[in-house]
Amino acid sequence: MTVAELSQDLVWAAATALTVALVAFAIDLSRLAGRRDDERTDERAAEQVRRRDAATAPERAEALAATGGAAAASPYGPGDDGDDVPRAEATAGGGAVDGPAPVSRKAANIGISLTWLGTALLLAAIVTRGIAAGRTPWANMYEFTLVGSFVALAVFLVVSLKRDVRFLGSFVTGLAVLFLVLAQNAFFVVATGVQPALQSYWLVIHVGVAIIATGIFTVAFVTSVLQLLRDSRDEGSAILGRRGWRWLDSTPTPTQLEALSFRLNAVAFVLWTFTIIGGAIWAEHAWGRYWGWDPKEVWSFVVWVVYAAYLHARTTRGWSGRRAAYFVVVGYACVLFNFTGVNLLFSGKHSYSGLNPGD
Repeated sequence: MTVAELSQDLVWAAATALTVALVAFAIDLSRLAGRRDDERTDERAAEQVRRRDAATAPERAEALAATGGAAAASPYGPGDDGDDVPRAEATAGGGAVDGPAPVSRKAANIGISLTWLGTALLLAAIVTRGIAAGRTPWANMYEFTLVGSFVALAVFLVVSLKRDVRFLGSFVTGLAVLFLVLAQNAFFVVATGVQPALQSYWLVIHVGVAIIATGIFTVAFVTSVLQLLRDSRDEGSAILGRRGWRWLDSTPTPTQLEALSFRLNAVAFVLWTFTIIGGAIWAEHAWGRYWGWDPKEVWSFVVWVVYAAYLHARTTRGWSGRRAAYFVVVGYACVLFNFTGVNLLFSGKHSYSGLNPGD
Protein backbone atom coordinates (compact mmCIF):
# COMPACT_ATOMS: atom_id res chain seq x y z
CA MET A 1 0.00 0.00 0.00
CA THR A 2 1.36 3.41 -0.97
CA VAL A 3 1.15 6.52 1.18
CA ALA A 4 -1.43 7.97 -1.22
CA GLU A 5 -3.62 4.89 -0.87
CA LEU A 6 -3.25 5.04 2.89
CA SER A 7 -4.52 8.62 2.78
CA GLN A 8 -7.64 7.53 0.90
CA ASP A 9 -8.31 4.72 3.36
CA LEU A 10 -7.94 7.13 6.25
CA VAL A 11 -10.52 9.45 4.67
CA TRP A 12 -13.01 6.57 4.45
CA ALA A 13 -12.23 5.60 8.05
CA ALA A 14 -12.85 9.18 9.17
CA ALA A 15 -16.15 9.27 7.26
CA THR A 16 -17.22 6.03 8.95
CA ALA A 17 -16.42 7.30 12.45
CA LEU A 18 -18.24 10.56 11.76
CA THR A 19 -21.29 8.71 10.44
CA VAL A 20 -21.58 6.77 13.69
CA ALA A 21 -21.09 10.03 15.58
CA LEU A 22 -23.95 11.54 13.59
CA VAL A 23 -26.22 8.69 14.70
CA ALA A 24 -25.16 9.10 18.32
CA PHE A 25 -25.90 12.83 18.28
CA ALA A 26 -29.29 12.14 16.66
CA ILE A 27 -30.15 9.65 19.42
CA ASP A 28 -29.24 12.28 22.01
CA LEU A 29 -31.55 14.84 20.39
CA SER A 30 -34.40 12.34 20.31
CA ARG A 31 -33.96 11.60 24.01
CA LEU A 32 -33.96 15.28 24.87
CA ALA A 33 -37.14 15.67 22.81
CA GLY A 34 -38.72 12.83 24.80
CA ARG A 35 -37.86 14.59 28.03
CA ARG A 36 -39.57 17.72 26.75
CA ASP A 37 -42.70 15.70 26.10
CA ASP A 38 -42.58 14.27 29.64
CA GLU A 39 -42.14 17.75 31.10
CA ARG A 40 -45.17 19.00 29.18
CA THR A 41 -47.20 16.02 30.43
CA ASP A 42 -46.14 16.76 34.00
CA GLU A 43 -47.03 20.43 33.60
CA ARG A 44 -50.49 19.55 32.28
CA ALA A 45 -51.08 17.13 35.16
CA ALA A 46 -50.03 19.72 37.72
CA GLU A 47 -52.26 22.33 36.10
CA GLN A 48 -55.24 19.96 36.30
CA VAL A 49 -54.60 19.43 40.02
CA ARG A 50 -54.42 23.18 40.62
CA ARG A 51 -57.69 23.74 38.75
CA ARG A 52 -59.44 20.97 40.70
CA ASP A 53 -58.20 22.38 44.00
CA ALA A 54 -59.40 25.84 43.00
CA ALA A 55 -62.82 24.48 42.05
CA THR A 56 -63.30 22.57 45.32
CA ALA A 57 -61.93 25.31 47.58
CA PRO A 58 -65.38 26.88 48.35
CA GLU A 59 -66.85 23.49 49.28
CA ARG A 60 -63.91 22.77 51.59
CA ALA A 61 -64.33 26.17 53.24
CA GLU A 62 -68.04 25.49 53.92
CA ALA A 63 -67.25 22.05 55.36
CA LEU A 64 -64.59 23.55 57.60
CA ALA A 65 -67.01 26.17 58.86
CA ALA A 66 -69.69 23.55 59.53
CA THR A 67 -67.34 21.44 61.66
CA GLY A 68 -66.16 24.41 63.63
CA GLY A 69 -62.62 24.17 62.40
CA ALA A 70 -62.16 20.59 63.51
CA ALA A 71 -60.28 19.82 60.37
CA ALA A 72 -57.50 22.00 61.62
CA ALA A 73 -56.44 19.13 63.82
CA SER A 74 -56.22 16.80 60.86
CA PRO A 75 -53.12 14.59 60.93
CA TYR A 76 -52.49 15.63 57.37
CA GLY A 77 -51.65 19.18 58.35
CA PRO A 78 -53.46 22.51 58.76
CA GLY A 79 -55.96 23.35 56.09
CA ASP A 80 -56.13 19.75 54.77
CA ASP A 81 -59.28 17.64 54.94
CA GLY A 82 -57.46 14.34 55.16
CA ASP A 83 -57.47 13.67 51.43
CA ASP A 84 -53.79 13.56 50.52
CA VAL A 85 -54.39 12.36 46.96
CA PRO A 86 -54.19 15.81 45.36
CA ARG A 87 -50.84 16.48 47.06
CA ALA A 88 -49.47 13.16 45.87
CA GLU A 89 -50.76 13.79 42.37
CA ALA A 90 -49.27 17.25 42.33
CA THR A 91 -45.93 15.91 43.39
CA ALA A 92 -45.97 13.11 40.86
CA GLY A 93 -47.51 15.13 38.07
CA GLY A 94 -45.72 18.43 38.34
CA GLY A 95 -42.39 17.24 39.64
CA ALA A 96 -42.46 20.10 42.13
CA VAL A 97 -40.44 18.28 44.75
CA ASP A 98 -37.79 16.28 42.96
CA GLY A 99 -38.22 17.46 39.36
CA PRO A 100 -37.93 15.28 36.27
CA ALA A 101 -35.21 12.69 36.19
CA PRO A 102 -32.16 13.91 34.25
CA VAL A 103 -31.73 12.52 30.76
CA SER A 104 -28.61 10.50 30.12
CA ARG A 105 -26.27 12.25 27.67
CA LYS A 106 -24.17 9.15 27.03
CA ALA A 107 -25.10 9.17 23.35
CA ALA A 108 -23.91 12.77 22.99
CA ASN A 109 -20.68 11.97 24.79
CA ILE A 110 -20.13 9.00 22.49
CA GLY A 111 -20.77 11.33 19.55
CA ILE A 112 -18.14 13.77 20.82
CA SER A 113 -15.60 10.98 21.30
CA LEU A 114 -16.23 9.61 17.80
CA THR A 115 -15.97 13.11 16.38
CA TRP A 116 -12.55 13.47 17.97
CA LEU A 117 -11.61 10.11 16.47
CA GLY A 118 -12.92 11.01 13.02
CA THR A 119 -11.17 14.37 13.12
CA ALA A 120 -7.87 12.72 14.10
CA LEU A 121 -8.21 10.19 11.27
CA LEU A 122 -8.95 13.00 8.83
CA LEU A 123 -5.89 14.90 10.01
CA ALA A 124 -3.80 11.77 9.42
CA ALA A 125 -5.31 11.50 5.93
CA ILE A 126 -4.36 15.12 5.17
CA VAL A 127 -0.81 14.65 6.45
CA THR A 128 -0.27 11.49 4.43
CA ARG A 129 -1.73 13.21 1.37
CA GLY A 130 0.85 15.97 1.78
CA ILE A 131 3.62 13.40 2.14
CA ALA A 132 2.46 11.59 -0.99
CA ALA A 133 2.28 14.83 -3.00
CA GLY A 134 5.45 16.29 -1.55
CA ARG A 135 3.84 19.66 -0.84
CA THR A 136 1.24 21.47 1.23
CA PRO A 137 -1.97 19.38 0.87
CA TRP A 138 -4.47 22.07 -0.17
CA ALA A 139 -3.77 22.87 -3.81
CA ASN A 140 -6.97 21.56 -5.46
CA MET A 141 -10.67 20.99 -4.80
CA TYR A 142 -10.16 17.51 -3.38
CA GLU A 143 -7.63 18.64 -0.83
CA PHE A 144 -9.50 21.86 -0.06
CA THR A 145 -12.58 19.76 0.77
CA LEU A 146 -10.63 17.50 3.11
CA VAL A 147 -8.97 20.35 4.97
CA GLY A 148 -12.13 22.48 5.04
CA SER A 149 -14.08 19.59 6.60
CA PHE A 150 -11.30 19.11 9.14
CA VAL A 151 -11.42 22.79 10.11
CA ALA A 152 -15.21 22.73 10.54
CA LEU A 153 -14.94 19.69 12.80
CA ALA A 154 -12.07 21.25 14.74
CA VAL A 155 -14.04 24.48 15.29
CA PHE A 156 -17.01 22.47 16.58
CA LEU A 157 -14.80 20.51 18.96
CA VAL A 158 -12.92 23.55 20.24
CA VAL A 159 -16.14 25.46 20.90
CA SER A 160 -17.57 22.38 22.65
CA LEU A 161 -14.72 22.59 25.18
CA LYS A 162 -16.06 25.96 26.41
CA ARG A 163 -19.82 25.58 25.98
CA ASP A 164 -22.32 22.83 25.35
CA VAL A 165 -22.87 22.82 21.58
CA ARG A 166 -23.58 19.10 21.26
CA PHE A 167 -26.88 20.01 19.62
CA LEU A 168 -24.80 20.98 16.56
CA GLY A 169 -23.15 17.58 16.42
CA SER A 170 -25.49 15.80 14.01
CA PHE A 171 -25.36 18.65 11.53
CA VAL A 172 -21.64 19.41 11.58
CA THR A 173 -20.71 15.73 11.32
CA GLY A 174 -23.40 15.21 8.68
CA LEU A 175 -22.00 17.98 6.50
CA ALA A 176 -18.47 16.67 7.02
CA VAL A 177 -19.47 13.17 5.89
CA LEU A 178 -21.26 14.61 2.86
CA PHE A 179 -18.21 16.66 1.89
CA LEU A 180 -15.81 13.75 2.38
CA VAL A 181 -17.89 11.36 0.28
CA LEU A 182 -18.24 14.03 -2.39
CA ALA A 183 -14.50 14.60 -2.34
CA GLN A 184 -13.71 10.92 -2.71
CA ASN A 185 -16.19 10.32 -5.52
CA ALA A 186 -16.27 13.59 -7.47
CA PHE A 187 -13.21 15.69 -6.66
CA PHE A 188 -10.46 13.12 -6.27
CA VAL A 189 -7.21 13.67 -8.16
CA VAL A 190 -3.94 11.82 -7.97
CA ALA A 191 -1.40 13.26 -5.53
CA THR A 192 1.10 15.14 -7.70
CA GLY A 193 3.12 18.34 -7.68
CA VAL A 194 1.74 21.76 -8.55
CA GLN A 195 2.30 24.34 -11.24
CA PRO A 196 5.15 26.86 -10.79
CA ALA A 197 2.67 29.60 -9.88
CA LEU A 198 1.67 27.61 -6.79
CA GLN A 199 5.20 26.86 -5.66
CA SER A 200 5.22 29.65 -3.13
CA TYR A 201 4.86 30.16 0.59
CA TRP A 202 1.70 32.07 -0.28
CA LEU A 203 0.06 28.72 -0.97
CA VAL A 204 0.38 27.99 2.73
CA ILE A 205 -0.74 31.44 3.86
CA HIS A 206 -3.38 32.52 1.34
CA VAL A 207 -5.13 29.19 0.75
CA GLY A 208 -4.62 28.04 4.33
CA VAL A 209 -6.39 31.08 5.76
CA ALA A 210 -9.18 30.73 3.17
CA ILE A 211 -9.77 27.15 4.30
CA ILE A 212 -9.90 28.14 7.97
CA ALA A 213 -12.42 30.88 7.17
CA THR A 214 -14.53 28.46 5.14
CA GLY A 215 -14.58 25.94 8.00
CA ILE A 216 -15.78 28.59 10.44
CA PHE A 217 -18.37 29.84 7.94
CA THR A 218 -19.66 26.26 7.76
CA VAL A 219 -20.30 25.97 11.50
CA ALA A 220 -21.91 29.44 11.53
CA PHE A 221 -24.15 28.41 8.64
CA VAL A 222 -25.36 25.33 10.53
CA THR A 223 -26.09 27.50 13.57
CA SER A 224 -28.12 29.99 11.50
CA VAL A 225 -30.14 27.23 9.85
CA LEU A 226 -31.01 25.86 13.29
CA GLN A 227 -31.95 29.38 14.33
CA LEU A 228 -34.40 29.65 11.43
CA LEU A 229 -35.92 26.25 12.19
CA ARG A 230 -36.29 26.93 15.90
CA ASP A 231 -37.76 30.37 15.29
CA SER A 232 -40.30 28.98 12.83
CA ARG A 233 -41.35 26.31 15.32
CA ASP A 234 -41.71 28.86 18.10
CA GLU A 235 -43.84 31.01 15.80
CA GLY A 236 -46.24 28.12 15.22
CA SER A 237 -45.20 26.82 11.82
CA ALA A 238 -47.66 24.17 10.61
CA ILE A 239 -44.86 21.93 9.36
CA LEU A 240 -42.21 22.49 12.03
CA GLY A 241 -44.84 22.32 14.76
CA ARG A 242 -45.33 18.63 14.12
CA ARG A 243 -44.18 15.96 16.53
CA GLY A 244 -41.29 14.91 14.30
CA TRP A 245 -39.63 18.31 14.83
CA ARG A 246 -39.94 18.38 18.62
CA TRP A 247 -36.16 17.90 18.93
CA LEU A 248 -35.87 21.60 18.07
CA ASP A 249 -37.19 22.38 21.54
CA SER A 250 -33.95 20.97 22.93
CA THR A 251 -31.82 23.52 21.10
CA PRO A 252 -30.99 26.98 22.48
CA THR A 253 -33.33 29.88 21.80
CA PRO A 254 -33.14 31.67 18.42
CA THR A 255 -31.47 34.63 20.14
CA GLN A 256 -28.73 32.44 21.60
CA LEU A 257 -28.17 30.69 18.28
CA GLU A 258 -27.95 34.02 16.49
CA ALA A 259 -25.36 35.31 18.96
CA LEU A 260 -23.19 32.22 18.41
CA SER A 261 -23.48 32.52 14.63
CA PHE A 262 -22.55 36.19 14.75
CA ARG A 263 -19.37 35.54 16.75
CA LEU A 264 -18.27 32.81 14.37
CA ASN A 265 -19.01 34.87 11.28
CA ALA A 266 -17.15 37.86 12.68
CA VAL A 267 -13.99 35.77 13.12
CA ALA A 268 -14.36 34.15 9.70
CA PHE A 269 -14.92 37.54 8.04
CA VAL A 270 -11.61 38.85 9.38
CA LEU A 271 -9.85 35.78 8.01
CA TRP A 272 -11.60 36.12 4.66
CA THR A 273 -10.50 39.75 4.46
CA PHE A 274 -6.93 38.61 4.95
CA THR A 275 -7.51 35.95 2.28
CA ILE A 276 -8.38 38.60 -0.31
CA ILE A 277 -5.49 40.86 0.70
CA GLY A 278 -3.03 37.95 0.66
CA GLY A 279 -4.37 36.79 -2.68
CA ALA A 280 -3.81 40.24 -4.16
CA ILE A 281 -0.23 40.32 -2.92
CA TRP A 282 0.42 36.84 -4.29
CA ALA A 283 -1.16 37.82 -7.63
CA GLU A 284 1.23 40.73 -7.93
CA HIS A 285 4.19 38.42 -7.35
CA ALA A 286 2.92 35.71 -9.72
CA TRP A 287 1.21 37.69 -12.49
CA GLY A 288 2.39 41.25 -12.08
CA ARG A 289 -0.96 42.73 -11.00
CA TYR A 290 -2.91 42.92 -7.75
CA TRP A 291 -6.38 42.55 -9.25
CA GLY A 292 -7.53 41.29 -12.62
CA TRP A 293 -11.24 40.51 -12.25
CA ASP A 294 -10.58 36.80 -12.54
CA PRO A 295 -13.79 34.79 -11.75
CA LYS A 296 -12.30 33.48 -8.51
CA GLU A 297 -11.27 36.99 -7.47
CA VAL A 298 -14.69 38.38 -8.30
CA TRP A 299 -16.58 35.74 -6.32
CA SER A 300 -14.21 35.99 -3.39
CA PHE A 301 -15.05 39.69 -3.32
CA VAL A 302 -18.78 38.88 -3.59
CA VAL A 303 -18.47 36.64 -0.52
CA TRP A 304 -16.71 39.47 1.32
CA VAL A 305 -19.41 41.99 0.38
CA VAL A 306 -22.27 39.73 1.53
CA TYR A 307 -20.72 39.05 4.93
CA ALA A 308 -19.68 42.68 5.31
CA ALA A 309 -23.28 43.70 4.65
CA TYR A 310 -24.47 41.14 7.20
CA LEU A 311 -22.14 42.37 9.92
CA HIS A 312 -22.93 46.01 9.14
CA ALA A 313 -26.69 45.45 9.11
CA ARG A 314 -26.64 43.56 12.38
CA THR A 315 -24.34 45.89 14.32
CA THR A 316 -25.43 49.31 13.06
CA ARG A 317 -28.88 48.83 11.53
CA GLY A 318 -30.31 46.58 14.18
CA TRP A 319 -31.00 43.72 11.83
CA SER A 320 -31.48 40.56 13.84
CA GLY A 321 -33.54 37.42 13.93
CA ARG A 322 -34.58 35.82 10.67
CA ARG A 323 -33.26 38.59 8.44
CA ALA A 324 -29.77 38.20 9.83
CA ALA A 325 -29.95 34.41 9.54
CA TYR A 326 -31.00 34.60 5.90
CA PHE A 327 -27.97 36.83 5.26
CA VAL A 328 -25.75 34.08 6.62
CA VAL A 329 -27.42 31.45 4.43
CA VAL A 330 -26.91 33.60 1.32
CA GLY A 331 -23.31 34.26 2.28
CA TYR A 332 -22.56 30.56 2.70
CA ALA A 333 -24.23 29.80 -0.63
CA CYS A 334 -21.79 32.26 -2.20
CA VAL A 335 -18.91 30.49 -0.41
CA LEU A 336 -19.98 27.14 -1.84
CA PHE A 337 -20.37 28.56 -5.35
CA ASN A 338 -16.98 30.22 -5.11
CA PHE A 339 -15.48 26.85 -4.22
CA THR A 340 -17.35 24.62 -6.67
CA GLY A 341 -19.16 26.59 -9.37
CA VAL A 342 -16.34 29.00 -10.15
CA ASN A 343 -13.82 26.16 -10.44
CA LEU A 344 -16.05 23.97 -12.59
CA LEU A 345 -17.91 26.50 -14.75
CA PHE A 346 -15.42 29.29 -15.42
CA SER A 347 -11.95 29.41 -16.90
CA GLY A 348 -9.34 31.72 -15.47
CA LYS A 349 -5.99 32.00 -13.78
CA HIS A 350 -7.30 29.96 -10.86
CA SER A 351 -8.27 27.00 -13.05
CA TYR A 352 -5.44 24.97 -11.55
CA SER A 353 -7.43 24.83 -8.33
CA GLY A 354 -9.99 22.58 -10.03
CA LEU A 355 -9.96 18.87 -10.65
CA ASN A 356 -6.83 18.65 -12.76
CA PRO A 357 -4.26 21.02 -11.30
CA GLY A 358 -1.44 19.33 -13.12
CA ASP A 359 -2.85 19.95 -16.62
